[in-house]
Amino acid sequence: MKIINIEATVPESLAGKRLDKILAVLFPDYSRSRLQEWVKSGCVIVDDEINISIKSKLVGGEQIKITTELQEQENFEAEDICLDIIYEDEDIAVINKPVGMVVHPAAGNWSGTMLNGLLYRYPDSATVPRAGIVHRLDKDTSGLLVVAKNIETHKNLIEQLQERTVSREYLALVNGYVTAGGTIDKNIGRHRHDRKKMSVVFDDEGKEAITHYRIEERLGDYTLIRAKLETGRTHQIRVHMTHINHPLVGDQVYGGRLKLPAGISEDTKKALREFKRQALHAWKLGLDHPRTGEYMEWQTELPEDMEKLLGILKMELTQ
Repeated sequence: MKIINIEATVPESLAGKRLDKILAVLFPDYSRSRLQEWVKSGCVIVDDEINISIKSKLVGGEQIKITTELQEQENFEAEDICLDIIYEDEDIAVINKPVGMVVHPAAGNWSGTMLNGLLYRYPDSATVPRAGIVHRLDKDTSGLLVVAKNIETHKNLIEQLQERTVSREYLALVNGYVTAGGTIDKNIGRHRHDRKKMSVVFDDEGKEAITHYRIEERLGDYTLIRAKLETGRTHQIRVHMTHINHPLVGDQVYGGRLKLPAGISEDTKKALREFKRQALHAWKLGLDHPRTGEYMEWQTELPEDMEKLLGILKMELTQ
């Protein structure tokens, strides 16, 4: 367990600013959310005052002290889990997540997750929030994720995600003939009646969500699209495509009852019935390297089950 013990004096140039904004300037190695948590937990002292609000405006000259323990991931066990690492250096690792792997432990999935595997492969990640995980994929979505190996990198990647400079592109097989590409700019929030689901909500509710999509290939009554996220909300592509009446093939939550096109072969019907997860793959990831600032980009092939289904649909079209 690492002890954090840092202090600084508020310069006159920051006079009149809120405490949280001042902390972000004075202690740039730590994320704003982490600094705010420290304020709320009483770890930040301003001129010997502990109970201070993050919204408090300072006049300049105050002495700020932060003393806290950098908690390790004590509640999660390191497990020897195979991780498909397609790139790594001293700061980041890019992982190709398979279908069925949970990214972060939660109720019903306390072991066997990517986080458990990261703790085993990179023991020092125990002192990084969520073992370096900065974004997630659903259990049944495959593809690329980047994780941070140290706190400085974690902070940088979080900021890139907030500034929307991380490029995330997906391939998705959706129901229906999509006539053209476009942009879906609809807020997403919890479903009003089913709290386990997300849904498009009124503009003054939920969180901003923007998905850009274009046609990759048309396959009869189905369309393979390329979707690019501008924001990263829970189930965003699945919810947005359902909203425009093109739910993802195999989506057990948002797809509704399976409808099979008339005239297709028995083999194709069987393949569609047996595809029990959303046909969604995070195939491309790009970002500025946290240390060098160099833009880097990675791609990965479709998983076997999606490749097989696409092959069957293509054969159907040639019959």
